[in-house]
Amino acid sequence: MRFKSRYLLCELVLEDPRRRQNLSQGTVLYNVKEAVARLHGDFGAAAVSIALSVKYLNAYTGIILLRCRKDYHKFLWSSLPFITSLENRGQRYPCLINTLHVAGTIRSCQKFLIQYNRQQLNRLLKNCTTPSEKEAIRKSIASCSLQNVEEQEYEEMA
Repeated sequence: MRFKSRYLLCELVLEDPRRRQNLSQGTVLYNVKEAVARLHGDFGAAAVSIALSVKYLNAYTGIILLRCRKDYHKFLWSSLPFITSLENRGQRYPCLINTLHVAGTIRSCQKFLIQYNRQQLNRLLKNCTTPSEKEAIRKSIASCSLQNVEEQEYEEMA
């Protein structure tokens, strides 16, 4: 029998974005488990932690991909807004975690993330002042596609 999973694509927003470099997947996982335990008690903590994992953490953009069992993903989802700080090596970093997308596969999260990044680049394009900035962002927008990502993965495998 196969256990189905849910993937939560989240954005980590810190007061000081440079602090994201100090965070690891273990730190995020520990703080998420603590938040679930605070809100949903022992049962919620046990149910979520069975298959909870951080599949992806990008320290530069603050994007996190969490995986948990389908039956208990709502415990995790409802706990994320209550994380107000991350504790790492005795230091607390004030933060908030926005859930961007919930999906059944990593691939659908990738598709959403590409579309989301394209929207963010379009917003940046409106705020550009110099022609060189506009050209650089236009090139970035043109390169945003899942086909380009798949081609890069294929080239790395070969």
